[in-house]
Amino acid sequence: MSDKSYAIAEAMKNAPDANVLAIDGGGTHCRIAYGSCENHSLVDMGAANVSSDFEGAVNTILGGVEALCAKLQMPVADLIACPCYIGVAGVTGPQMAARLRKALPFSHVQVTDDRPPALRGALGAKDGAIAHCGTGSFWGVQLGGAQKFAGGWGYVLGDEASGHWLGRAALSATLETVDERRCATDFSQSLLAQYDGAAGIVRFATHARPEEIAALAPLVCSAAAQDDPLALALMQAGAQEITQSLTALGWHEGLDLCLTGGLGGEYHPYLPPALQARITAPAAAPIIGALALASDFAREGVA
Repeated sequence: MSDKSYAIAEAMKNAPDANVLAIDGGGTHCRIAYGSCENHSLVDMGAANVSSDFEGAVNTILGGVEALCAKLQMPVADLIACPCYIGVAGVTGPQMAARLRKALPFSHVQVTDDRPPALRGALGAKDGAIAHCGTGSFWGVQLGGAQKFAGGWGYVLGDEASGHWLGRAALSATLETVDERRCATDFSQSLLAQYDGAAGIVRFATHARPEEIAALAPLVCSAAAQDDPLALALMQAGAQEITQSLTALGWHEGLDLCLTGGLGGEYHPYLPPALQARITAPAAAPIIGALALASDFAREGVA
């Protein structure tokens, strides 16, 4: 351990509530917090996904640090010297994590994808599982302190049951009604009207950002709540993806489940009774999980 890392670790041992910096970045929001789990200052920025837009994610993080410093009336140099944990969407492995570390000015930082802070925030230290459905999606199980994940591979190849997946599926299914491969419904007709026909849907989807397509998900949820057949079929398909993924990870009856992300809770009515019976509210938001992981990291004194 370096002298600097040793000093940080000793300081954290002697002051367990010492302030840390935590960043939780996803396809819609990037939250940056300074302090502790119990007492912190927070700023909320735009999207941060290093796979779909690396430079944009870096700029979002840097802009958020500057905004947080202004809020705290703290010099940027002081904030970037703090122990820092970053959990951000699109970190697909060690190479991407190293690339992000190199692009940012933090001197003592751990980088992962955005799944560990979501799981830690939702469950704390207890055993359980999460199905996280926001702009993207992933699944996680925590048993005996060990975390196991699936999904989170991005909107091109994965993110089943996510906002993007649901919005894209709605547009695709609507085009199938034009081809008469599906029966038209009030919901499909409303999407055709919204985009001025099939050509408009294709034009929009060709150029839309992931979060723009994900913005259609609430329309699917609303239509399903009104028993629109097409919207109901889409919500049921998403619930099936959740069920299959959690089962593959090892979820079993008796293990609590948290539905997280802006869309997660919307799947509750469509899940099997065994899963519904174990649904519990998340203990805390992912940014709190990120703060907890930042504190763990600082105590370890990792260089």
